[in-house]
Amino acid sequence: MVALLSLRRKVLSWIAGAVALTALSACDISMPVGGDLLNRTGSVKVALLVPKSSANGSALATSLENAAWLAVADLDAVEIDLKVYDTAGTSQGATLAAQQAISDGARMIVGPLFAESASAAGAVAANRGVNVLAFSNNPAIAGGNVFILGNTFQNSADRLVRFASRQGKSAIYLVHADDPAERLGAAAVEQAIQANGGRLAGTSSFPLSQQGVINKVPEIARNYRASGASSLFVTSGTSGALPFLAELLPENGIDSSVAQFIGLQRLDIPSSALSLKGLQGALFALPSPGLNQQFNNRYQATYGTLPNPIAGLAYDGIAAIGALAAAGAPLNASGITQGQGFAGVGGPFRFFRNGTNERGLAVAQIQNNQVIVIDPAPRSFGGPGF
Repeated sequence: MVALLSLRRKVLSWIAGAVALTALSACDISMPVGGDLLNRTGSVKVALLVPKSSANGSALATSLENAAWLAVADLDAVEIDLKVYDTAGTSQGATLAAQQAISDGARMIVGPLFAESASAAGAVAANRGVNVLAFSNNPAIAGGNVFILGNTFQNSADRLVRFASRQGKSAIYLVHADDPAERLGAAAVEQAIQANGGRLAGTSSFPLSQQGVINKVPEIARNYRASGASSLFVTSGTSGALPFLAELLPENGIDSSVAQFIGLQRLDIPSSALSLKGLQGALFALPSPGLNQQFNNRYQATYGTLPNPIAGLAYDGIAAIGALAAAGAPLNASGITQGQGFAGVGGPFRFFRNGTNERGLAVAQIQNNQVIVIDPAPRSFGGPGF
């Protein structure tokens, strides 16, 4: 009992400071898509929607806005007339902001942050043929005139399953919490296994609570050993059940000598997670660290502080619009979804007609409490485009 309480205190001491990049639930929307050919010689009016007056999002809003202005400054071939609108972090605020932006002549909307807000802004913008590049990573809101910029569970799952299969670790045992976000993550892993040469050896779920995961670990370990799997794929993040799994699974005989541990979410945020015994040798996907560091250095040199981890999405959104405008391409589905995609702060990315995206990710492994890239992010995508 003393050891268990000690474990709980150790895990909870740094969970409080974790940064969780989780999907937010929202409704699907299906709207017409517009956008005519651009005149390269004129400026393009773009609206940035951020939660400036939100109690919990004001600092992030500042980071997103700063990153967007960096992107504007980097565009030599075209002029972006950027105007920032406050959503207050609500769907109603997003509706009003989108209405004002379109009234002001915005040709494209970048943001907002939260899924429900993005749906609200998209509904307003669709009636005027304006497309939205939202910061969300939730595919449920993508479609019609709404394209999501955030890295999706599917991107990470596909990248990791492909890599594991190439390494002979294609028999995958899936572990997830029984909650909406992790069920979405589990579905993404199952789809990735089916599409990328893997085999689903088994699945275990657990109640999303301290006692729920603690009670379930012995059963997970037994089922894993009986399944014949070579990899253990976990959907939980560092702000959820992952620390308990990483500590308790090795105690139940499932360590790196038995299973290739794979995390669907980032395993390096917060950095204290890197010292967890059960994560040594674990794999996860992340944007190109080298490119990300270049962006962080540039941001810090300009603003005197490091950006929020998702601030680069604002840069990417503005840069994509700039690339289309410089080429005289339309800001419609045809232009936005051109095959080669765009250069982002963490690697290449491109949009699909269903509003989701593909991002070129690196595969990293935790070795001796450090993050080591063992398979770099691709530099570009194939296919026609700019």
